[in-house]
Amino acid sequence: MSDTAQTLRGSFDVASPARVRDYLDLLKPRVMSLVVFSGLIGLVIAPGAIHPFTASVAVLAIALGSGAAGCINMWYERDIDALMSRTRRRPVPAGRVAPDDALGFGVLLSIFSVALMALATNFVAAALLAAAILFYVFIYTIGLKRRTPHNIVIGGAAGAFPPVIGWAAVTGDVSAISLALFGLIFLWTPPHFWALALYRSDDYRRAGVPMLPVVAGARETKRQMLVYTLLLLPVSLVPTLMGAVGWLYGTIAILVTVRFIGHAVAVLRAPDDEAGHGAARRMFRFSLLYLAVIFAALPLDQVVSRVAATWNLAG
Repeated sequence: MSDTAQTLRGSFDVASPARVRDYLDLLKPRVMSLVVFSGLIGLVIAPGAIHPFTASVAVLAIALGSGAAGCINMWYERDIDALMSRTRRRPVPAGRVAPDDALGFGVLLSIFSVALMALATNFVAAALLAAAILFYVFIYTIGLKRRTPHNIVIGGAAGAFPPVIGWAAVTGDVSAISLALFGLIFLWTPPHFWALALYRSDDYRRAGVPMLPVVAGARETKRQMLVYTLLLLPVSLVPTLMGAVGWLYGTIAILVTVRFIGHAVAVLRAPDDEAGHGAARRMFRFSLLYLAVIFAALPLDQVVSRVAATWNLAG
């Protein structure tokens, strides 16, 4: 047995006692923060009333569901995580949490999060949360990631569920507006992850993950990144065009999406070798800011509109 194989076997079979921090790391807290934020925005802008305590429990259920999916993902991908510099320090491949413990933790959190959502809000929100977890685990992690370069395109749907879940927690249904928010995240996901994959392509190649830059090359990846950012522009305007929010949001959406497109153009023009990685890094960082700004603009628009309406009535 090679030294590498012995190291991997030792990492998977003999885990040192796990700390609380290790179990928190299993939940992918950075990913969870984006999921919670988009779910909260869906809940806040939905028509209707919800008690603040109920809303807090719903957001907690979304957070736990996201963490559960991430935990099971880390259990399943422990072999490829050990081969990638970006992920080899995660709790399971590093040997700090035993694989069976990670799986058990993820399954229990999945069941608890869905049950909590059902008890706190309604069956529709709970069913959507369950669908998001199952989609991420079985469709993306197990079914797509190791088999097709379209993994992140189709699998991105899992990360697009949270605003729909938040909306359903208030209304008990799914609307065109919540589906537009789903579409926004769905279209944002490929250029976001492909920007990362461009400068981490050696990692994915080493692990045998068929990310688009590995399979189709940097040039084709860059072209598709530009296409997806261009598609974001009309989709980002749907909430305004449907009357859910006003043109304050619409203006912000146009400005930040055009900037996102500008990053995609800069990536396309950059060299296809390591010298061009700086543009991809900048686009990846901006993609995180993009999602935060465009979702924060939704409740901001509603607040400004209500204040303006109050002033008009007072006048």
